[in-house]
Amino acid sequence: MHFRIFEFWRLSAAMLVMVYHFLRFGPDDATQHHVSDMLYRLLPLMDMFFMISGFLILLRYGETLTSVRAYRSFLVRRLARFYPLYLVTFLFFVLVCMALHAGLVSSTQPGRYDPGFLWQNLALVQAWGTTDQLSFNYVAWSLSAEWFCYLLLPVFVLVIRHAGWKGLAALALAAIALLEAATEAGVIPFSSWLLADTFGAYRAFADFALGGLVMLLVRQSRWQLQSHLPAWSAFALTIAAMLFVWPAFLIVVLLAVSMFLAALAERNNPDGARHLRLLAPLGAVSFGIYLWHPVVETLVLAIGWKHGIAPLGLVNFYVFLLVPMAITVIVALASDRWFERPVSGWLNRRFGSRHASGPVAPEQAAA
Repeated sequence: MHFRIFEFWRLSAAMLVMVYHFLRFGPDDATQHHVSDMLYRLLPLMDMFFMISGFLILLRYGETLTSVRAYRSFLVRRLARFYPLYLVTFLFFVLVCMALHAGLVSSTQPGRYDPGFLWQNLALVQAWGTTDQLSFNYVAWSLSAEWFCYLLLPVFVLVIRHAGWKGLAALALAAIALLEAATEAGVIPFSSWLLADTFGAYRAFADFALGGLVMLLVRQSRWQLQSHLPAWSAFALTIAAMLFVWPAFLIVVLLAVSMFLAALAERNNPDGARHLRLLAPLGAVSFGIYLWHPVVETLVLAIGWKHGIAPLGLVNFYVFLLVPMAITVIVALASDRWFERPVSGWLNRRFGSRHASGPVAPEQAAA
């Protein structure tokens, strides 16, 4: 199945994260503070990324990952899908680091370019609690968290095979309880584990398990729900919960309920979401939008806007904001077509196993 509601929610979250980061270059006024604060409260939407990823990956591999060869092929396919683009954007910020230390440019956050963080970023372990701040392509912490879940995929598969949905529910609840306890004890140094990025791997693990649980419940459900309204209503309630800063466990439960209702409705009535097909080309590159936008932010806003356009006072920032947004989308579309897909295909042909399960479709690849 193609879950178009999931694709739309994921695209919307990627766009909101991009706008939140771009707003930092806006005027220091009440509007900027209000909108930024609102978007900051919506950052737990990142957990939806991980939950959707768990849903789709375990739907595809939960019962087909039966050997070491299949597991190796899975890892190759996932790396081929995301690492080339990640490496390109990472190397861009390595160049920024070199220019910064050579005195050619300046930064308001020089700690982000600490060479001591190079190996963690190359190895994709920067969200495993190995650093005390985000570095280089700072949004890639979520990719590090995804990679953590991919490496532990056999754990989820074994739980599903031996204990079914009840085992996955127990695993998710145990992970959430440990996250709550670690946050309360200060081991995870954030006010809520839903905001933990340098410790995002463990947050993602719980979300991944929840997504898999939702998948199993949908697959086993005999409820012939066809209306898509309950899913959108539950999602709206989830957004409200984020804005009013409800407890973390309630927010993830509401996200899970929203996903359950959406997947059930699309299973029973796939035509009910056909209007979202118009956004499918953008939904397929939500990962690219997410990973490219810090690069565009650096070039268009940190350099172009801040040092070139803003001092002239010719255009309002909120009007100009459309420019980096459009550039990011165009770059993501071009990157997907002329870089990511060709390179991914070559890597799979070169290192993949022809005996393994087929690849996850690009539109299903988690961000």
